[in-house]
Order: sequence, then structure tokens, then C-alpha cells
Amino acid sequence: MTAEKGYFGQFGGSFVPEPIQALLDELEATFEQYRQDPDFIKELRFYLEDYSGRPTPLYYAESLTKHLGGAKIYLKREDLNHLGSHKLNNVLGQILLAKRMGKTRVIAETGAGQHGVATAAAAAKFGMECDVYMGAEDVKRQRLNVFRMEMMGARVHAVTEGTATLKEAVDAAFGAWMDDLDAFYVLGSAVGPHPYPTIVHEFQKVISQESRQQILDKEGRLPDAVIACVGGGSNAIGAFSQYIADEEVALIGVEAAGHGVDTDKHAATMTKGTVGVVDGMKTIALFEEDGRVSPVYSISAGLDYPGVGPEHAFLKDSGRVTYVAATDDEAVQALLLLSKTEGIIPAIESSHAIAQAIKLAPEMDKDQILLINLSGRGDKDVAAIAAYLGEDVTE
Repeated sequence: MTAEKGYFGQFGGSFVPEPIQALLDELEATFEQYRQDPDFIKELRFYLEDYSGRPTPLYYAESLTKHLGGAKIYLKREDLNHLGSHKLNNVLGQILLAKRMGKTRVIAETGAGQHGVATAAAAAKFGMECDVYMGAEDVKRQRLNVFRMEMMGARVHAVTEGTATLKEAVDAAFGAWMDDLDAFYVLGSAVGPHPYPTIVHEFQKVISQESRQQILDKEGRLPDAVIACVGGGSNAIGAFSQYIADEEVALIGVEAAGHGVDTDKHAATMTKGTVGVVDGMKTIALFEEDGRVSPVYSISAGLDYPGVGPEHAFLKDSGRVTYVAATDDEAVQALLLLSKTEGIIPAIESSHAIAQAIKLAPEMDKDQILLINLSGRGDKDVAAIAAYLGEDVTE
């Protein structure tokens, strides 16, 4: 790898064993061959439209706007994408690459389960075997999604090492790939060694391609700010992609502050992290004094990751994107507010972005526009939110 290849400024690269590097080189060559290929693009568009249900709407949240009393709030409704999140955008692209590479088995990691569900669905559609690795703690938190994956024929492996959450699931998935180099690893977030961050960006940019045109059609101008939650960063990079060149549009990523960034129970990578190598990439991550990756926490199984995608690290370093953090309680209250004002139950991940909008919108003028990427729906989180609020929904 050259000094520039696969890097966003100083971040990125590929820090993996040689057998994996050979597979990554093959994947990169396949991706570069097909990313502009008319037949590949036509097939991907067909499945995005007729299977997944794109384009997703850009919805004016009139009741929430009136409640907060400031900027007009629009929601990019990725929760209405097939299977309930943005994850299928990327999975369909990667599965179609796997198909062209002659692969018959796919491996994936998952946190909240949405990427695992999307991978299981696409594998079922294209007749591939599917193994999904998920932290044992997340298996307990997201039992509904585990069953959805199993219904579609996937084998779900509960990972018990460490904190038994997303970081350990990523490690286990890479280990499984090492054991079967003929498999295809469908990586769900904008993380990992090159070319995965670039591939995930390419297949998720459809979010902002759509929202940019939709807001121009509805309002005749671009939004003043775009907000998205950030764990590894796939929905956020998709939401930001087509606005990066528009300096007048503020871009805001919201991480998980958990119990607070001044406690040891958070996943606020950008707020508290330092530069290092994790999961095959140079990026910003949370490390202990001895160099080990720190255990992290969030009420959200999809945001409790100790690193962030290298492109996000670059966007923070360059000052183009502002990264903030929202606590568990702020996210839960945001989820409840959107549910009660708009009749939309958002994923707890997305609720972190809504929490920031709740703070920001009242400070903005009524003629300003705030666009939130609603990355997923909250069906999977109902039991966890009920438990957080002390309610029993099992009877």
C-alpha cells in the first residue's frame, strides 16, 4: 500500500495479516471494476428500488418543529427502508460484489442487529450461507433481531469475550474470515481496513444523494445543518456525503455519551479518544493507558464501538464536521418526544441525533432548516426502553 492509498489525510490504511490483505486487494480490484459498470449499477438500482423500497421520503416533522419552536425539522426516513434501517443500502452493494466474485458464503458482524438482519436477508435472497457474529450482551438486548436473522436462515454466533458487544463481534468476524478465506466479509460500518470505508461510503451515499435533491425540491435550498448519529459511522457518512462540499451546510455527528463523558460508561470516541490503530485501520479510538482498547458502553447496541471510521476521523481533524455526544437519558427522552409528537418510534441510535436537534433547533430561526437522518426504526428497542423506564412489557 502506498502512503496515499486508502487514506483520508493521516487516517485509514490497512493493518492486517497478509492472507487478509490478499483478499482485500481482490475486493478492491472487484469494487473498482464494477463501481462504474452500467450493468452493476442497473442491478443495484433495481434491488434498491424494487426490493428495498428506495427512495425513502424526506418528511417535514411539523409537530416536532412546532413543539421546539425554532428551525424547520426534516427527517430522512431511512427507518422506512426495507428491514427498518439504512443498513441494506450497503449490504446489497457488497452482496452483488460477492456474487460477481463467485462467493457462496458471507460473514458479518452486528451490534444492534440491523446489519445482521440486512445481511441475512440479502444472503437468503441470493442463496448464500450466512454467519453473523454478535456480542452476547447485544444478543440479550436485541433478541428480536437475532430471531429475525435466524428466520432467514442465518447462523448467529454469540461472542462472549471482553464486553461481549460490537468490538468483540468485529474481532470474531475477522477471525472467522481468517478460517475461511473463500468467504466474503460483509462489513457493516464505515470502519476497518481499506477498501471497506470507501466501499461503505459509496453504497451509503444514496442517503444524501436523495435528501439533497428532496430538500431542494421542497424548500428550494439546502439545509442549514445535517445531523446523524455516529458509532462506526455508516449512516452518518451516507447522510453527510453529498453536503461535504457545501460549506454553508453544518454537519453534526452525535456519539453515545452513555452515563456521561466524564464517567467510564460512554462510547464518545471523538470527544475522548486518541489516534491509534484498531480493527485494521488508523483512526481515533478509545484506549487505556497500556494501549489496549477501552471497554465502552451505550444504551444503544449500535453505538457502543470504541473507534470510528477513518473518514470521520479526517472530517473531525479537518474541522468540516462537528462531533458531539448525547447521554442515554437524552436519547431516551428524544425517542419519547418524537414518538409522542409525530407518531414515529425511532431507533435508539437515531435518537441520539434527535437529542442534538432538540438542543439546537430552538436556538435557530424559524426560517432555518435542520435535517436529521433517521437511520432506523425503534421496534427492536421497545423492550430495552421499557426496561430503562422501569416498565414491564413481557406480560
